[in-house]
Amino acid sequence: MVPPPLSRRGVLAGAASLAGTAALTPTASAAEAGGHDGRPRETVVFRDVRPFGAKKAVDLTVFDGRISDRPAPKHARIIDGGGRLALPTLVDAHIHPDKTTWGGDWLSRRPAGGIADYCAQDVEVFRTERRSVGERVYGLMAHAVTRGTRAMRAHADVAPAYGLKGIEGVAEAREKLAHALDVQIVGFPQHGVIRTPGTAKLLEDAARSGLVDMIGGIDPISFDHALDEQLDLVFRLADRYDVGVDIHLHDRDEKGVKVLRGIIERTRSLSLRGKVTVSHVFCLTKMSAGDLDTMAADLGELDIALTTVAPNESLVLPIAKLREHGVRVGLGSDGVRDSWSPFGNADMLHRTHILGWVTDVRLDQELTDCFTVGSHGGADVMGLARAGFEPGDPADFMLLRAECTPQVVVDMPQRDMVVHAGRVVARAGELV
Repeated sequence: MVPPPLSRRGVLAGAASLAGTAALTPTASAAEAGGHDGRPRETVVFRDVRPFGAKKAVDLTVFDGRISDRPAPKHARIIDGGGRLALPTLVDAHIHPDKTTWGGDWLSRRPAGGIADYCAQDVEVFRTERRSVGERVYGLMAHAVTRGTRAMRAHADVAPAYGLKGIEGVAEAREKLAHALDVQIVGFPQHGVIRTPGTAKLLEDAARSGLVDMIGGIDPISFDHALDEQLDLVFRLADRYDVGVDIHLHDRDEKGVKVLRGIIERTRSLSLRGKVTVSHVFCLTKMSAGDLDTMAADLGELDIALTTVAPNESLVLPIAKLREHGVRVGLGSDGVRDSWSPFGNADMLHRTHILGWVTDVRLDQELTDCFTVGSHGGADVMGLARAGFEPGDPADFMLLRAECTPQVVVDMPQRDMVVHAGRVVARAGELV
């Protein structure tokens, strides 16, 4: 996790791109109810909407949760979009919901000198919070849905201080919101894998439990002081229990490069291509152009994904260059109102705004590229189908009063309607 100070410089040029005024009319509440698993079993037509800000409004036909090009039957349900802009909903590729104090009393934070101090304050919050992890996580995830998030990768702390309560709380909230949000859970050893005895066994318990989709790691050299021991353990668990890997890497110097090389070697040797993610990866921002090209080529070859939380100008990943080599890059919220920072809101549209702000973009295409990282980029990292408006695409989108995508990134208007798998899950900032 990284507190997000702001500074500015453009680095997004060349990244992949995406090409209302009337009131919403709630004429089809029946269309918002799905079958026994929450998914629609009938055709729904979202009338009078403008995908990606098209000048001419169209009707979107949705069948069984996906965009359809078939003619709508006479009995199709109708939901009036009132000429609003339609955009894909967003993906939070890196968030720590188990730590949040969102929706509770104000938390006054004390000075901290590093990860160990933050961890100690995390434990204090865990012990003093009146609400359970599941209750706090649900509140934050539900809020994210109302702001247009379709999916998130949730890192939940695994340590002797918590046992598996963090991942169990996130799993509980995931189940309650299964109709509205796709969630992957990472068992994350925030306190270190090796430096905190008992964590290794808990990570294996988490992998064996079936609750987690990935096993995490953190700064194997600078924090855990056990490069080979940590990476060998994490990758062995991933290989044995058929889960993915998502490792936090904050080091900005040669230590970070050495860890990244170790991750690449183990991904190759264990045939884990496409199942490994590295988060933050600040060392990439300090590389020469030639070294970056070499590293990006290796990452692309093994399909190792990366995530950034856009903490400031100097630490945002070189997204355009990475994508030239086929590297999947997603955007995330990181911590939200926890002991690490009073900031954060789990609003991924706001995070695309921050990405544009810290990289000092101003052109329409650059602003649109920021949105793309938050939508398609995050979907790529999580292995989800991209949500667009072509036949067969997931019907995951939001309707807003706006003229075009760049304006949405700048103004961050209210998400008047949020649709997940063809089902309306939020209206005017409230969960349906």
